[in-house]
Amino acid sequence: MDAPNVGSWESLGVSLSRTTLDSLQQLNFEQAMPVQTACIPLFLKNKDVAAEAVTGSGKTLAFIIPIIEILKKRARNDCMLRKHDVGAIILTPTRELATQIFGVLNHFLKLSPEFTSISLIGGTNPQHDFQKFKEFGGHIIVATPGRFEAMLEHSRENVNLASNVKTLEVLVLDEADRLLDMGFEASINTILSYLPKQRRTGLFSATQTSEVEKIIRAGLRNPVRITVKENISPDMLAKDQKIPLSLENYYTIVENNEKFNLLVNFLRQHKTEKVLIFFSTCACVDYFSLVLQFFIKKSPVLCIHGKMKQKRNKIFSKFRDLEHGTLVCTDVMARGIDIPEVSWVVQYDPPSSAEFFVHRCGRTARMGSVGKALLFLLPSEESYVDFIKMNQKAPMEELQDVLGKLATGFGLLNLPKMHEFKGKIIDNFNPAEIDVEKIPYRDKQREKQRQEKIKKKSWNQPNPKYSRRITVLYPGLSRRRRKLGK
Repeated sequence: MDAPNVGSWESLGVSLSRTTLDSLQQLNFEQAMPVQTACIPLFLKNKDVAAEAVTGSGKTLAFIIPIIEILKKRARNDCMLRKHDVGAIILTPTRELATQIFGVLNHFLKLSPEFTSISLIGGTNPQHDFQKFKEFGGHIIVATPGRFEAMLEHSRENVNLASNVKTLEVLVLDEADRLLDMGFEASINTILSYLPKQRRTGLFSATQTSEVEKIIRAGLRNPVRITVKENISPDMLAKDQKIPLSLENYYTIVENNEKFNLLVNFLRQHKTEKVLIFFSTCACVDYFSLVLQFFIKKSPVLCIHGKMKQKRNKIFSKFRDLEHGTLVCTDVMARGIDIPEVSWVVQYDPPSSAEFFVHRCGRTARMGSVGKALLFLLPSEESYVDFIKMNQKAPMEELQDVLGKLATGFGLLNLPKMHEFKGKIIDNFNPAEIDVEKIPYRDKQREKQRQEKIKKKSWNQPNPKYSRRITVLYPGLSRRRRKLGK
């Protein structure tokens, strides 16, 4: 079934508790979005749900609200969960998405203190998670599949999570297609084997792939299928378009040696706004985030990628709280993440998957707000524009007059001292008229080592001052020695 249009919370056909309505009012959510209007009544009427929901559709509330209402109903029926009983599990593909959902969940639990929540994600010591669950419990668990599977299969500190999940009422798989893309199918199947069959299950996915269909058949009982074609509401999307009308979508054609110049100029012009910059690899994120910190002053530059461990959660939370700044990232931030007031999404590298173009753009212009996206393309990649227009139904227009020539390419002052460059002239590279030997290291120890090398080098070289004096005072010395045979 297609999702109905937006409507009031009172028109859902099911009654919500006073605390839930008060929490919605505090968040200024006056109306229910299509995916919420469709899913919440079905959950509360004991139906399994498989929803195809596009980015920014408001699906987080579509499962958080019914989870809380179902657990409240259980408590009213004198079946209150004990401290270590698990009533609901929400599985997500990334730590950032788990952290985001956990934050929204805890906003609702402020008015329902009888329920506890816990986040079980990678990047932390598993022993801490066991200790946290032992001490506080967790009626509602938000987790990544790998960490949750590990905790189910191992017991520590008198905590046996495998037995605690027997009281489960609701299981939610969020961004299910992404869960499978990231290789979590085996973990999900293991988790399902521990859970009771009598439960309500919700599966939310941007696309219904064949792999998602397997999970639907294995984990859901006669689910009601819902398709959310609109991103927010019917009047906010153009016909057959996959991006909201509130998004201004641009591209620019730029030579490779000018891309970084363009990026620096762009960020300097928008340093009072929040900007996400997508790169293709973790190494690029590390490099460019470090370099940009030297070019962009008085505006924070943070970075996130999949190889980071403990720092990711802290950086994600910090950027969410910033009024302005730049987050350099990989596609780990492309799905489901909701960061307030992102003004621009810049795609420095085109995504490997056409679907991720829309997912990246979806980090701005969310829930009816205005946002802009910019894609960098090389002259050889210009056909990508028509491909995106046809494949993803995402119109783009060219952004003009944004180039600058402050330096070249990566902003290097000179070419690296490599054997491949020795004696060669490199086209389109102009070395800076700066003596790089006089630039000290920021690290004092490295600078000390550099000075010692310079000093040692100077002792091994002949002093040109004394060579010139010998030539001037004794110009005929060498000729006289040749005559004498010396």
